[in-house]
Amino acid sequence: ERTWPDLCLALAGLLLQEMTMAGLHELRFTEEKPLLRGQDAELENSDVFLSTVDTDWKEHDIETPYGLLHVVIRGSPKGNRPAILTYHDVGLNHKLCFNTFFNYEDMQEITKHFVVCHVDAPGQQAGASQFPQGYQYPSMDQLAAMLPSVVQHFGFKYVIGIGVGAGAYVLAKFALIFPDLVEGLVLMNIDPNGKGWIDWAAAKLSGLTSTLPDIVLSHLFSQEELMNNTELVQSYRQQIGSVVNQFNLQLFLNMYNGRRDLDINRPGTVPNAKTLRCPVMLVVGDNAPAEEGVVECNSKLDPTNTTFLKVGCSAHSALSLQPGKLTEAFKYFLQGMGYTARPSLCARAVPSASMTRLARSRTASLTSASSVDGTRPRACTHSESTEAMGQINHTMEVSC
Repeated sequence: ERTWPDLCLALAGLLLQEMTMAGLHELRFTEEKPLLRGQDAELENSDVFLSTVDTDWKEHDIETPYGLLHVVIRGSPKGNRPAILTYHDVGLNHKLCFNTFFNYEDMQEITKHFVVCHVDAPGQQAGASQFPQGYQYPSMDQLAAMLPSVVQHFGFKYVIGIGVGAGAYVLAKFALIFPDLVEGLVLMNIDPNGKGWIDWAAAKLSGLTSTLPDIVLSHLFSQEELMNNTELVQSYRQQIGSVVNQFNLQLFLNMYNGRRDLDINRPGTVPNAKTLRCPVMLVVGDNAPAEEGVVECNSKLDPTNTTFLKVGCSAHSALSLQPGKLTEAFKYFLQGMGYTARPSLCARAVPSASMTRLARSRTASLTSASSVDGTRPRACTHSESTEAMGQINHTMEVSC
């Protein structure tokens, strides 16, 4: 038999339990922060944001005509939006090359609107088994020809590629062979030229006198950065020597050094000239080993849809130490392609905007992209043109 105070305590306990359950129920349906400021109505009928289930990275080994490809992916295809597909440089894998960049907060604000797919070159992923003696590593053309299997496996309509060094070459070759699968390209440190006999002999001599990590480092960083022997260079040296299988790495490096010239020429310069048809952003570091190659590549692309970005350090230093600057450039590159929340391409979009695809022809140049209502966007003013991407012969320099 309970006393009056006991009944009061029991009643109070029941009320507290109901209030707690009600609070939990409310929290379950309340977002931690609004997805957009002032655009909730637009998002109610939009699937641009990936669900929490899709944010986990998933690993896949995909069968291709030239062997297995290790791929990690976050998200699933959403309507007609492209996937962001990356390809790393020699000596690295997707983690070593892109982790810092894609983990940067502002970059995540952008990439949550897209499926992200990282491709590791054969045998370059962490923990990869060593290839047997006599294994014939895929040529650069074959590496590019492996990518349609990835696109088909995941059901992508097309991709926006981000490649560095050897990965940039592979993605450019991919876009040349399969132009309808590529919506845009960010190519860092791309060298479109094959090695001549002198370069080949120098590479052979270097292989006799230098360790494999040192050879790779001379490809990744400028001489100034190597001489300064920064913590970043030391970190890369340790990672290259321990994370990537050295035998597999040597095969990849040999194939990259044996690449042929990219068969591209600016339209109108030679009969039947071939070039990249999609919007391209070229990125190179000041005094980087690939600087001359990137400048030459820029001269062979259509100036109406090419942007040249020069950073004051190597691209790998920028990816690791200054991801915010590259993120800002990538945001405006997407904006110039039509992925913006505002109808005018000159309007400065914020990364958290919905980035739905504007109605435009896939073959239209950046300077004639249509707005949401199908009308030609207003002309940019001089001050706006410094912020909007997609201008003819647009060149920018960024210090690190």
